[in-house]
Amino acid sequence: MVWDAWGIPAGHKPLSASIRTLLTQVFGVSGDPVARRDEGDVPLRESALTSAQRDGLVAVVGVGSVSVGHHDRLLHAGGKSTPDLLRRRVDGPQDAPDAIIFPADHEQVLAVLAYCADNAIAVVPFGGGTSVVGGVDPIRGHFDTVIALDLRRLDGVSEIDPISGTATLGAGLTGPGAEELLAAHGLSLGHFPQSFEFASIGGFAATRSSGQASAGYGRFDDMVQRLKIATPGGTIELGRAPASAAGPDLRELFVGSEGALGVITEVTLRVHPVPETIGYQAWSFPDFETGAAALRSVVQAGAAPTVLRLSDEVETGVNLARSADIGGAAVAGCLAITTFEGTQAHVAARSAEAGALLAAAGGNALGPTPAHEWEHGRFAAPYMRDALLDVGVLCETLETATTWSNLADLKAKVTAALTDSLAGQGTPPLVMCHISHTYPTGASLYFTVIAKQLDDPIAQWHIAKRAVGDAIVAAGGTITHHHAVGIDHRPWLPDEIGDLGVRVLRAVKRELDPAGILNPGKLVP
Repeated sequence: MVWDAWGIPAGHKPLSASIRTLLTQVFGVSGDPVARRDEGDVPLRESALTSAQRDGLVAVVGVGSVSVGHHDRLLHAGGKSTPDLLRRRVDGPQDAPDAIIFPADHEQVLAVLAYCADNAIAVVPFGGGTSVVGGVDPIRGHFDTVIALDLRRLDGVSEIDPISGTATLGAGLTGPGAEELLAAHGLSLGHFPQSFEFASIGGFAATRSSGQASAGYGRFDDMVQRLKIATPGGTIELGRAPASAAGPDLRELFVGSEGALGVITEVTLRVHPVPETIGYQAWSFPDFETGAAALRSVVQAGAAPTVLRLSDEVETGVNLARSADIGGAAVAGCLAITTFEGTQAHVAARSAEAGALLAAAGGNALGPTPAHEWEHGRFAAPYMRDALLDVGVLCETLETATTWSNLADLKAKVTAALTDSLAGQGTPPLVMCHISHTYPTGASLYFTVIAKQLDDPIAQWHIAKRAVGDAIVAAGGTITHHHAVGIDHRPWLPDEIGDLGVRVLRAVKRELDPAGILNPGKLVP
């Protein structure tokens, strides 16, 4: 990806004239983008890697796999959250890893960790670099030197078991790379988060990623069968059967561990045949409460589609309605998207069952076009975020989850916290929300907030983030459903797991990483 924004250059497009006009009317900005700097003009903090340390790392991975070059360091200077990107627009030296290491296999990862533990070098495991919670920011902690451990070379498929329906993939394999390799065997993973085009298999596991087809295929952690992990003390391999009563499932220590307990190098995952067909259907509901109740009825009946999403009134109006008309069908209220994957017979039966439930709950069928349009643009939203930042408009996302009975209250309190905290700074925001993932007992809420940037937009967002984090905790939601903890959510983790839970997490960290080199400042309070 590019160093100062999401994705690749081809994905970046200027805002349309109509959107620029709307931004001027709502936020008072001109709509004219500010020119970005060339990466060669960006100063970096001088590398602290000594010649002896460089020689030691070269001895482990080879001379061509240790880089202290400006380009590589800049590309590993952090993730893709709005604060990350705003920091890259600030004048002055940028912090960056002192070196980038590209190991070729699990054994080299082990050797790098052992060397760094012995030589007091912090290690930030790096997959696709798509973290939006500061999870790959090069925090040094008390170490003088920090490296990024780029896993891109661990990108193969080592085993396909079509009888069991599993595949063993390298942690550095990207989402598209995994789908391409699996498709050669007629298989698919079916994990399509918004970061799909760039994020890695190891990153999906390390952050408990949840894809847009989670209603049909589950979260990524549901797919994980086996893990291979490198730690400073050695290798751990976990998971030898679909289920086990052999004590607590230690896989759960590493799925979601964000590289702070070990480096996931290989993942065995549940896969499925490439679907024979996909059915698409969109629905409108008069309001969010009615739509949420309809989704609940489908999920609790066991009739969930592969994709099941509901936008609130604001998001429908801003992003999807297109002048209150989508695909030739009038939309009043809220838009829901459903897709169904499988055989022709399965898709027909499941869509009929779900459709009957949605209609009975107050839904109006809109046909397939809005669902096709959503799928066509489902990975493009971060590019729009970057275009808004370019014209002086703050744009950021956050997510949470709770039970169905608490959903409306949590949504109201998060919306109020965002509105009050930003309006209190003189920048009234636009707050949008959708249900992105569903369960029999509850659902996740995904918020997008837009406001005019102040002179210090990083401080502006931190005030809002603090307010909304406190509101989520007070309202009984989880501080993160699928973005992970990283830096951004770490202050609220004690509220989520309790003081004893924090002590347990710290004890595990001490045992697995006694020198504390793994991803300092992330996850563990």
